Amino acid sequence: MTESDSHYDTDRLAQLLRARHDCLEELRDLGRRQMELIEQGELSALLDLLVVKQRSIGRLQQIERALEPFRDQPPEQRRWRSTEHRLQCAELVDRCQSLLAEVLAAEKQCEAALLSRRQQTLELLEKMQMAGNVQAAYTGEWGISGVQLNMLSEG
Repeated sequence: MTESDSHYDTDRLAQLLRARHDCLEELRDLGRRQMELIEQGELSALLDLLVVKQRSIGRLQQIERALEPFRDQPPEQRRWRSTEHRLQCAELVDRCQSLLAEVLAAEKQCEAALLSRRQQTLELLEKMQMAGNVQAAYTGEWGISGVQLNMLSEG
């Protein structure tokens, strides 16, 4: 491998790390928006956002696959254009790790919020079912239909 080839490898590594960082920032921002939509109960907008988020996750997976050969390469064998270039990439790696931790934590929060929202919805449905059962019991016991109830309440 020539020296220019090894520079190309580290340039490619730096490019992939920047792409990974940008993708993780996007996922972090999408996760924040996801939580807002969950809290607001905006299911339709949430589903649209999840489609966008899935594309970002797919792009991140492609980047991770492209990074795979660099994981097997001993770092001390890499040739960098400069010490500054190497340090910038090391900083990108650290920021990516922090972003990934943030994305995963947000994902857990969103999951917990969705489960809570689901539980609230189930409880509401149970209350509505009970109210329907009570209404049916009263109307059945007294032989009053819904139309009669409306007429009685108007007059």
